[in-house]
Amino acid sequence: MKRLFRLLSACALLLAAAAATSAQSTPYPGEDLSKVYDRLLSKIDAIAIYDNHAHPGFADDNDVDAMASPPDESSVLRLRDDNPEFVTAAKFLFGYPYEDFKPEHAKWLADRKKAAQAAGGQAYFDSILDKLNVETCLANRAFMAPYLNPKRFHWVFFADSFFYPFDNHEQAASTPDMGVYIPLQEKMLVRYKKQMNVDSLPADLAGYENFVRNTMADNQKRGGVAIKFEAAYFRTLYFTDPPREKADAIYAKYHSGGVPAAEDYRLFQDYIFRVIVDQAGRLKLPVHFHSAVGIGDYFSLRQGNVLNLENVLRDARYKNVVFVLLHGGWPYEREAALLTAVKNVYLDTSLQSEMLYPSQFKSVLKQFLTLYPDKMMFGSDAFPFNDALGAEESFWLAARTSRTALAGALAELVSERAISEDKAIELAHLYLHDNAAKLYGGTK
Repeated sequence: MKRLFRLLSACALLLAAAAATSAQSTPYPGEDLSKVYDRLLSKIDAIAIYDNHAHPGFADDNDVDAMASPPDESSVLRLRDDNPEFVTAAKFLFGYPYEDFKPEHAKWLADRKKAAQAAGGQAYFDSILDKLNVETCLANRAFMAPYLNPKRFHWVFFADSFFYPFDNHEQAASTPDMGVYIPLQEKMLVRYKKQMNVDSLPADLAGYENFVRNTMADNQKRGGVAIKFEAAYFRTLYFTDPPREKADAIYAKYHSGGVPAAEDYRLFQDYIFRVIVDQAGRLKLPVHFHSAVGIGDYFSLRQGNVLNLENVLRDARYKNVVFVLLHGGWPYEREAALLTAVKNVYLDTSLQSEMLYPSQFKSVLKQFLTLYPDKMMFGSDAFPFNDALGAEESFWLAARTSRTALAGALAELVSERAISEDKAIELAHLYLHDNAAKLYGGTK
């Protein structure tokens, strides 16, 4: 009897050990990784995407962004014209008949897009979304274009021009990049003034604050669903909290002329930034930040570090303002992901899905989705590079990279026994669609 009892006890211990082993994740995927990946990818391909960040439009449309690239802008390897993936994209989207983008071949693609632009109508870009199984796209644009269907493309408008109401000669002369950027911000501010029937700058700060608030409210009525800062291109993302009387004195001194000292201009911008954020909260407009590496020779990685925003993101006065960290803070993506522990902070992975190859991006997604998966969103950052390579191929590259990298990241987690396949698909839905649809409203 004792022998039987010992035998049963040993069996129980073995069963318990086996159960514990099966419930414990391992540091390496198993031999089933490839099959898990295939199963997940087929299901992930069927998920409609909600794109949190893109610049849709034709190459000669100056409104696809509120700024432009400096001359002779350097490009990372994957975004150069000779990337063969762009040929694959063109074949998928348009039946492109060539294997390269030699000028005489690229003309075939450019002519096709010019014909679509000349034909007008909203069916063209709708068809691009349909081919890529994209339900909705947030369009970061200076102004919306009539050829974009507002049911599919929702407008995110820009805030940075409000930073530059004074004489900007010294700002524009500070670097060659700023010599390109600042005139575009001045142009944007002029367009906003025309929109609001404002002939000249208001006489006092209170009037300027009202102009800013009213423009934001009017943009929301015109279809705006969020407001975006590209501030990292112009200045540090660290915003102080100056008293109103100091900003009032600066406005009174310079609104009629004179060149502000750099410190005065920065302090005024810090104050207006907080006016904008406060109004965004009142209007329930999410606030988007460029939070990654930028273009140009003078972009400051140190000043653009997403951690510079921490004092704003954790400010209790803005607990009801939704903040979205575009591009996931790359190359400070871990810091950005950890900031989403704040209840009202989200991020998207736009830019990364074009700049990084799937094998690289897989590691980013694997980490993101095991931290705060209900805060992570897909974004394409699609942008028209030139007449031949447009936002269309950019959309394809981001979507295909994200789907395959996502399947790879989740397959590893499943094969490592960290999560089940059902949980993996749940996380895929959150990232590709559901988090953004919940934030902005969606149909699926």
